[in-house]
Amino acid sequence: MKTDAFALRHIGPRETDLQHMLKTIGVESIERLVYETLPDDILLKTPLVLDLAMTEYEYANHIAELGSKNKVFKSYIGLGYNQAIVPAVIQRNIFENPGWYTAYTPYQAEIAQGRLEAILNFQTMVIELTGMEIANASLLDEGTAAAEAMALLFDVRSRDQKKNNVNKFFVSEELLPQTLSVLETRSTPIGVELVVGNHETFDFSTDFFGAILQYPGKHGQVYDYTDFIAKANQNEIKVAVAADILSLTTLTPPGEMGAAVVVGTTQRFGIPLGYGGPHAAYFATKEDFKRSMPGRIIGVTIDTDGNRALRMALQTREQHIKRDKATSNICTAQVLLSVMAGMYAVFHGPEGLKYIANKIHSLAATLSNELEKIGYQQINTAFFDTIAVKADAKKVKAIAEQNQVNFYYVDENTVSISLNETTSIADINTILFVFASANGTKVSTIETVTEVSHFPEHLARTSAFLQHDVFNKHHSETDLMRYIKKLERKDLSLNHSMISLGSCTMKLNAAAEMLPLSNANWNNIHPFAPLHQAQGYQEMLSKLEQQLNVITGFAGTTLQPNSGAQGEYAGLMVIRAYHQSRGDHHRNVALIPSSAHGTNPASAAMAGMKVIVTKTLENGNIDVEDLREKAIEHKDDLSCLMVTYPSTHGVFESAICEITKIIHDNGGQVYMDGANMNAQVGLTNPATIGADVCHLNLHKTFAIPHGGGGPGVGPICVAEHLVPFLPTNPIIPTGGENAITAISAAPWGSALVCLISYGYISMLGADGLKESTEHAILNANYIKEKLNGHYETLYSGEMGRAAHEMILECRPFKQKGIEVTDIAKRLMDYGFHAPTVSFPVAGTLMIEPTESENLEELDRFCDAMISIRKEIEASTLEDKNNVLKNSPHTLAMLTADVWNFPYTREQAAFPLEYIAENKFWPTVRRADDAYGDRNLVCSCAPIEAYMES
Repeated sequence: MKTDAFALRHIGPRETDLQHMLKTIGVESIERLVYETLPDDILLKTPLVLDLAMTEYEYANHIAELGSKNKVFKSYIGLGYNQAIVPAVIQRNIFENPGWYTAYTPYQAEIAQGRLEAILNFQTMVIELTGMEIANASLLDEGTAAAEAMALLFDVRSRDQKKNNVNKFFVSEELLPQTLSVLETRSTPIGVELVVGNHETFDFSTDFFGAILQYPGKHGQVYDYTDFIAKANQNEIKVAVAADILSLTTLTPPGEMGAAVVVGTTQRFGIPLGYGGPHAAYFATKEDFKRSMPGRIIGVTIDTDGNRALRMALQTREQHIKRDKATSNICTAQVLLSVMAGMYAVFHGPEGLKYIANKIHSLAATLSNELEKIGYQQINTAFFDTIAVKADAKKVKAIAEQNQVNFYYVDENTVSISLNETTSIADINTILFVFASANGTKVSTIETVTEVSHFPEHLARTSAFLQHDVFNKHHSETDLMRYIKKLERKDLSLNHSMISLGSCTMKLNAAAEMLPLSNANWNNIHPFAPLHQAQGYQEMLSKLEQQLNVITGFAGTTLQPNSGAQGEYAGLMVIRAYHQSRGDHHRNVALIPSSAHGTNPASAAMAGMKVIVTKTLENGNIDVEDLREKAIEHKDDLSCLMVTYPSTHGVFESAICEITKIIHDNGGQVYMDGANMNAQVGLTNPATIGADVCHLNLHKTFAIPHGGGGPGVGPICVAEHLVPFLPTNPIIPTGGENAITAISAAPWGSALVCLISYGYISMLGADGLKESTEHAILNANYIKEKLNGHYETLYSGEMGRAAHEMILECRPFKQKGIEVTDIAKRLMDYGFHAPTVSFPVAGTLMIEPTESENLEELDRFCDAMISIRKEIEASTLEDKNNVLKNSPHTLAMLTADVWNFPYTREQAAFPLEYIAENKFWPTVRRADDAYGDRNLVCSCAPIEAYMES
């Protein structure tokens, strides 16, 4: 046993298990299984050319050495990113805890009550700080949240505005530059015209449907927007405000000024800078717009017994389910980061947050006063944490960098300084020394701060916030530690058992990959720091891009998209730019098979494309003749094909090269959805099948953890002819020579978690990556054969094999009165999270075990599924009081004095022997979705206040 080989630790099945597994499948070797699974014409002829695999110890030393090349300066750059203190109790118990970071999106509410409560806290925090009525469970970053606000306001225009095609959106020149760039990207394809200007001279013309303001402004000036918003509302112009959430503890919240939407980032609530992410954005709006709001909402409902339960509200309005009618493709949140931000508010409470805000403001006021004493003009008449100083920027910058300090240099005569939670009096003295040196004056050391407000009294917040118990009782570390643990115990994560979600790839997130994220050399770098201060990041990101190029067979990569859905959109926008560069502005038709991911048509609609759906055959494969017919019919306007490979049905379609050729022959480009890349790496790749661009889910194939619904990273890899169009950033240029504007706010997206994928690839190497793919296919086919005779596999390849996932047919069980949901809930009693339910085919289960699961866990899962099959056989259509319909069974049920069920308590809770050793107890019975949607509550109010009479 080669104990220092990372592949040995990452891949679940042991060498001694292989013969048993292969015999069960009916093949003599893994090579034969691969031959029977993949079409021969797409197999790679040569191995991937990557560096030799590192051991975990070698990688730890390598990443430490690389991290030392990053220079961690005191950064006062601001622009929406501020250094924050991560409370140790949150870092240790959430950020570094697999019980939190390996959880899946909470579709199965009964085994996600802890995470749901943590997100409900986040929503409550956002609602109360912004003064709005409803908030979602977070978005990707401030820039994309602002773009979603624009899209929402465009969607909810009045009937007359839609009839008259009112399409202008006013953007204050105070908006953060990276946010403006994202708005530029998102506005054009959907027909929105941006008008950038001074809000103080805006004429409130009827040509406008909406506006967005920055609060405070990008260089720190605090404006009173009350009159602007009132006038806008009078003229049917709805206003979005991008607000610094910490400032809202002391400033009047935008909701009290009449804003329609408030967005921003919660990064400064205890989230590391991480060179740009991941950070949880927030999005709050009015109750009237809840069905147009992007992202997910956590709501309060009741369970079967009438007890309080939490679940994802309004799930049927999820944007990717609406497909081409969607206003957004967002199905990803930043749950792990929103949990941390919410816990930061729980830990500090309202008084603690006000203390932090007042301390920062007092330091800023002190700095402003002291700079004026030594001859500088500070031009912000009202500010919270950011001042703007008239000075020789070049001279200041040289001295500042000598003292390991970064400011934001607005122009050659203006320096912006944003203070933060970590700023001390000693830091203020360093800043004063820099400026005194720049103008040749002397400055006295200050020892106290100025306790004076530097914004108008009428803008001071007077309303209370965070009055709920949860924000006022966990302020000691002991209390918070126990509260976090209490919530963690309610959630089933990968540290308990396999989560076999088809299309979601819940694989091992190895500790060796995760550890560097806690290192200050990696998590403390501002995304707009000068490149020479981020050499470690630049080398790592560049190397990761090269690794992904090799793996996909493509020529270029951008890491900027910070979710898979953003990657889809980025890929389509690059294709759009390519066509336009050739004068083909009319090419706007996207062909999408009916089996595609729901985000595909939603992304195409957002990219301004016309979606044409192509048919699939009875066996689940793309109907090639229908595709050919439609490609020829639309050849003059064909932009692209969006295809998932292997297919969403878990099959490597043998006609894929013919399909991509049809598209190219008719002037289109091929976008490959990389959701199923876990079955390709080292065996084939998107370039080989004829694709031009693909997105990758680093949070699936490349081991970034799901975190309960985020962080995600969705880079795109492109062929040579598309490289010039990769996206840029307005502060730190990135991308190609003809780059499209920004896809997300930070130059390299969620750069911090890219370390995980870099580690995954570096420690596996070419051989380990290929082995991982082979074992993913092995594990899936092992489950398929073990369940054969108990469940029918809906689709198989031409030689009867599954790819890395399969779909089980469950619809016939309706004859017994059993729905696929009953199987999902019953699996909780066996200690398992359900596979993917009713996607891509209603009434089915989609299973993907991943390469990380060992034989013992695969057998446990199969035993559970076979046992449930026997329970289905024992059920009848007439009998609703059975073990499946009543699942999941809680501890409260099992220990109740009364037991009114026609089966034993043991059958309910311990149907198989292994369960007793490691029993997971769901904390609520089935959540009532319909009740929750009828009585939508998405904040921490007691359920009694909303009960039906």
